[in-house]
Amino acid sequence: MKAIHLLAAGLVIFLSACQPTAPQLLTIIDGDHVQSIESAERVPLLILTRAGVGIAPNDRILFNGISVPPDQSLPNAASITLQIRRAVSLTLATLQGRQIIETSANTVGEALDEAGIQLYASDFLDPPANTAITGPLTVNYIPSRELSIYVNGQFIPTRSAAGTVGGVLAEAGIPLIGLDYSSPSGNEAPPADGQIRVVRVREFVKFELNPIPFTTETVQTDELELGEEKIIQPGLNGLAIARTRIRYEDEQEVGRVTESESVVRPPQAKVVSAGTKLVSHTLDGYQYWYSIQMYATSYSPCRSGISGCSYGTASGLPAQYGVVAMSRDWFYALQGMEVYVAGYGRGVVGDVGGGFPDGRAWIDLGYNDNNYQEWSEWVTVYFLGPPPAAIPYILEPQ
Repeated sequence: MKAIHLLAAGLVIFLSACQPTAPQLLTIIDGDHVQSIESAERVPLLILTRAGVGIAPNDRILFNGISVPPDQSLPNAASITLQIRRAVSLTLATLQGRQIIETSANTVGEALDEAGIQLYASDFLDPPANTAITGPLTVNYIPSRELSIYVNGQFIPTRSAAGTVGGVLAEAGIPLIGLDYSSPSGNEAPPADGQIRVVRVREFVKFELNPIPFTTETVQTDELELGEEKIIQPGLNGLAIARTRIRYEDEQEVGRVTESESVVRPPQAKVVSAGTKLVSHTLDGYQYWYSIQMYATSYSPCRSGISGCSYGTASGLPAQYGVVAMSRDWFYALQGMEVYVAGYGRGVVGDVGGGFPDGRAWIDLGYNDNNYQEWSEWVTVYFLGPPPAAIPYILEPQ
């Protein structure tokens, strides 16, 4: 670049020599040194050279306060002042290191622009871009970068040179308020992909009344017949007031926690008197001491739900009409007892059936293969007398 300037200056000098101009008084200012000379030259480089003022490649020449090229002829003017603005060293400190810029620019921003560095309002620059350059200077510079903030259901583009996500959000006017949080968190560096998410969080406390179910207490009495019940005290649900904290993130419920629950009215238990007295009754000529609703099915040796035929039972009796099966617990408690079912007749508890998955009371009515009848309905099962000395535990009031 310096060689080009010298070549151009030489050409200007040659042309000037061929076109003499009337001498004119000029003022030259070089820092604190001021001098006046009379010259017919119009090219700044020639004027300064003949005045003994040297020019460095990065120095700047001002003609009446306006920067002009050193090798181009000056316009006509009534008075001419040439001022030399000497280049100084500007040290540019970045995250990548330091760079020296020789500049005669008036301000920091002008110097960086001349160095090919595009500045944005969001860049970090210390001292600021409008700082005048009066001597060697160190400038700290962190360029901003493009970022995107997702908040309230929309993406907001921004630029920032902040070192943390919190700083980026503050510069963008999107602060975290209350329970709000960001991803990455506010004290982390902005992510490499430039994507920041802000989650708006709100919580509120809800108070609600919840019932406390009452329990049932059974009191056995021999004043009532087995199977009879009498309510001594009605049950009453209690009431509790619960304090529940509900959390929303971006208007979506993400959790609720019951922080406390206090009883405002305790429950009152229901007290039932259940009879244990065994009393004989008569039905269709049969005396019975207890009756219960059971679900009835039927089976025979070759219709017992297994492959092939089975003629034996859990009690050792043959599988035939008059032998009924019950679930295992009922069989152990009632084995050998006689029962009566309307439409079936008399039978004895003598076998164990497969039972029902839902645990309902169940009776499987036995048949011979040649007189099999299919059952699938609720029936009343009567336990025939005489009554036992003690109530089988399976039938005791609960």
